[in-house]
Amino acid sequence: MGLLLLMAYGSLALRLDADGTELELKRGDMAYAPPGSLPSVHAGSGRMQELYLLGIEADCASVRELGLPSQGALLHTLRLDWMVGRLRTLLEEDSDREPGYRVRGEGIALEIAALWSREAHAGRPTPVAERHLERMKAYIQDKYREKVTKEDLGRCIGRTPNYAATLFRQGTGQTISGYVHAQRMRTAVYMLSESLLTIEEIADYLGYGEVSYFQRIFGRTFGMPPSRYAGRSD
Repeated sequence: MGLLLLMAYGSLALRLDADGTELELKRGDMAYAPPGSLPSVHAGSGRMQELYLLGIEADCASVRELGLPSQGALLHTLRLDWMVGRLRTLLEEDSDREPGYRVRGEGIALEIAALWSREAHAGRPTPVAERHLERMKAYIQDKYREKVTKEDLGRCIGRTPNYAATLFRQGTGQTISGYVHAQRMRTAVYMLSESLLTIEEIADYLGYGEVSYFQRIFGRTFGMPPSRYAGRSD
């Protein structure tokens, strides 16, 4: 079984193989250790880390199609928020063990592996493209409660709307609307857990004109309605 490692916070010393060179795994770095390798990590004292490990069944036909490397590989993902969100959903599925959790979990794991492989084969974008991408993400972070369009992002970076939309999809693995929903869902989870607002008030705060639409997006993201999530957090 292969292993994907994602450094979500902090840094660690990493060896992808017992005899390999020691690398520094920093926030946003993703490493792949193929079957048979012996990856190891070492944490420095007095530092906080958040590291995710995901086993990948390399002999699976769908995984073989991805062309994962036969040797260890490291890249810095441009999809950190998305990757962390999917991994957390995977952990929730494994914890709750609702009917079908194995199937959904395998699907999420395969999706993560596919996008890691896509980034590995595509290589890094140019420095200008990276700056444009970071500016668009920052814009959405500031405006996610509003409607954000490709025209908005095009104006943000001084390029055409189609260029902005294409670059955003390539850089994040998500559409603009999908990324906006992801930011809203992250806030929704926090508000359901920590605030006294009703589901209707949270939906309105996040820019959803209809509560039913908010509930549908939440259910599609987390596999449960917001009312159930709120009850679980009590």
